[in-house]
Amino acid sequence: MSTLLTRALERRANIWSQMQEIQSRAETENRDALTAEEREKWDRAEAELTEVSSDVERMERSARMDAVQRDQAVVTTGGNTEDRGGDQEAAYRDAFGRFVRRGMSALSNEQRELMLANHSEIRAAATSPGSAGGYFIPTDTLNKITETMKVYGGLLSEVNVITTASGNTLNWPTNDDTANVGAILTENTQVTEQDVTLGQKDLGAYTYTSKMIRASLALLQDSAFDTEGFIARKLGERIGRAVAAHLATGTGTNQPEGLFTNATAGKTGAAGQTTSIIYDDLIDLQHSVDPAYRGTARWGTSDSGLKVIRKLKDDQGRPLWEPSLQAGVPSTLLGSPVVIDNGIAAPAAGAASVGFGDLRAAYVARQVAGGQMMRLEERYADFLQVGFLGFLRFDGTPDDGAAFRVYKHPAS
Repeated sequence: MSTLLTRALERRANIWSQMQEIQSRAETENRDALTAEEREKWDRAEAELTEVSSDVERMERSARMDAVQRDQAVVTTGGNTEDRGGDQEAAYRDAFGRFVRRGMSALSNEQRELMLANHSEIRAAATSPGSAGGYFIPTDTLNKITETMKVYGGLLSEVNVITTASGNTLNWPTNDDTANVGAILTENTQVTEQDVTLGQKDLGAYTYTSKMIRASLALLQDSAFDTEGFIARKLGERIGRAVAAHLATGTGTNQPEGLFTNATAGKTGAAGQTTSIIYDDLIDLQHSVDPAYRGTARWGTSDSGLKVIRKLKDDQGRPLWEPSLQAGVPSTLLGSPVVIDNGIAAPAAGAASVGFGDLRAAYVARQVAGGQMMRLEERYADFLQVGFLGFLRFDGTPDDGAAFRVYKHPAS
């Protein structure tokens, strides 16, 4: 953890402690309200807390991008159905790095064969393969892309992500058995039947692209610059933003269906609360989720939604939101962690801006192993630039509907 982040966390902890002291003093003296001086100090501290918290979140996001967590990263085979040995993996990584920097012409015959063995066509539609294709991204580089996607889409870090070798339609079984209960069986009485009703959803594999990234030949030829790492992060950031929006609010038509899109409203705000949320609303939303899911439940909202929530206080005047005082540990709201994802709708009339539940049970995402990259040399040759395109195949769908509920703002 960087010294800067450590200091920011300590500063946030000190500010929070000062605010708690103000609150505690009023309670000790059995006062109904803060004095004017205390209120001024509280407001000043709260504004400073907001500023420091933004810095902490920014630095933690940067730290996650710099350090790939291998235990959470998606493991791929680089396109081959057979596992490559360590030597072959290293050889392919070296060949791919040279390909990124200097193109196919700079590779040896063995390296070309290795690259061609890890080439795949990009299918423009389910029934028509395209003429162009891409080379599978090595595991280490793809891990960076995947982790960057998680950084820019908080929900992706929490939902159930499965990885498949191919992009064929995957039939995913669903079941909600929460309404069924057992019974006491009296002696010499036949057991009654209660069948399990299974549903089915299809998980496809939409092709997400980073769009074009152009890099100068001078930059690519500079061996002191981490070209592969830089490009991987840019690809991941762009694809991550696109996936985040669909993971939260995708329509389900020609794109994934989002977690919030058709989720059941556990609480709808009273008339006039088109952009506001009150304490009681969050309590009602939390208790609209069955206790069986609440032990591992999380809040989900956008940064705009968090801004509204952070101003809320309980009936004792204490903030509902409790900032984390430790790096890597999320802040909490009413005792449960908060996940920030700007793909979630901001507070607005008719919008579902806050969700609560067991995100892993509520949503399943499918990623096809082996992202791909294309290198376009001729297209920008007169600019002395090379173009890069990144592709990842991805889909997602709500799973257990009983595990998640949303707060919905009224239409007016």
